[in-house]
Amino acid sequence: MYNPSAAGGAANTIAGSRFFVYEVVGLRQNQETDGANYPIRLSGSTFITVPYHRMNEFMQRISRLGGKILSIQPLGASTATSSSGTEGAKPAPEAKPAKHEADVPVNTYRPNSPWIGKCLSNEELVKEGGIGTVRHLIFDLAGSDLRYLEGQSIGIIPPGVDSKGKPQKLRLYSIASTRHGDRVDDQTVSLCVRQLEYKHPETGETVYGVCSTHLCHLEVGAEVKITGPVGKEMLLPSDPDAKIIMLATGTGIAPFRAYLWRMFKEAERQANPDYQFKGLAWLVFGIPTTANILYKEELEALQQQYPDNFRLTYAISREQQNPQGGRMYIQDRVAEHADELWQLIKEEKTQTYICGLKGMEGGIDEAISAAAAKEGITWSSYQKDLKKAGRWHVETY
Repeated sequence: MYNPSAAGGAANTIAGSRFFVYEVVGLRQNQETDGANYPIRLSGSTFITVPYHRMNEFMQRISRLGGKILSIQPLGASTATSSSGTEGAKPAPEAKPAKHEADVPVNTYRPNSPWIGKCLSNEELVKEGGIGTVRHLIFDLAGSDLRYLEGQSIGIIPPGVDSKGKPQKLRLYSIASTRHGDRVDDQTVSLCVRQLEYKHPETGETVYGVCSTHLCHLEVGAEVKITGPVGKEMLLPSDPDAKIIMLATGTGIAPFRAYLWRMFKEAERQANPDYQFKGLAWLVFGIPTTANILYKEELEALQQQYPDNFRLTYAISREQQNPQGGRMYIQDRVAEHADELWQLIKEEKTQTYICGLKGMEGGIDEAISAAAAKEGITWSSYQKDLKKAGRWHVETY
């Protein structure tokens, strides 16, 4: 999955004694960030951990990016207010960091010195009759120092120059494999890439994405420039008893495939004796047609093998109808199961992840808000506390 926001999570490494959490809204792409080595796409509330000695620098940077700081709190400070004033309502989650991997690799390879890997495999994921093309690619990491965790991203630098004659900038893609790779040998990394295709708003001409087209047509054996890894927003907790809600559209399935392989694949379970997942994983997957269900055979095999631990729910927009007779989108499925999802979300061991097309968050929030309101809880406030507690994760593009 192409992931333009993952670079934002790579900047903060917790070290030292004094850190503060900035709650920021309104970050945007501007002339300054257009020249950066990675695209920026952040909206809604963003929580940034800042060391004391860099507070002024971050204030200036946020201002340049059009952002507004809503609050500044010491790292680890708990939320004093409940999400609702209703007596007997469940209090907001305590603002404490989620238990993730302690050692997160970041930027082992940078744009000025990428790892030159090779394409080992490039396979079509969309079945006959489906819409568009989506490829599963495996790249060779043998001989590199690149290590990554589930939920991180890597950068790909396509060959050639842009319209200004400058070298192409990297694009970020969510990793679709576990830390051990598809071959469980610690020597590969995999991506799930849809070829970007759209009509030019003025000319009507069909435009194809530079990097996605390059990758979708990459031949086995071809070299590829890889950077990263980056990203801490989508890391999977190390607790084997966790409850994991995954809401995906299209290639947003990429990090969730990595999660599910780590949880359930037999070779992975053998490779990770200290992590034997016993919790609950629930994937709600939105796609346009049955032929577009990416990794369908893998997902359904895992569901059959682990029926008590893995729940799989599809929202197939062009083949299924919502209760109003319209197309069945992911927000409609979430609304259908909103009460059950809300009960899970309230549990301390539950982590919720959203990955896919930007705009899906609104319908999801609306559905969960209705369920929370039945208990007198304001979802928007409760959700902020979930984010501060490290239990609500979003990567949309």
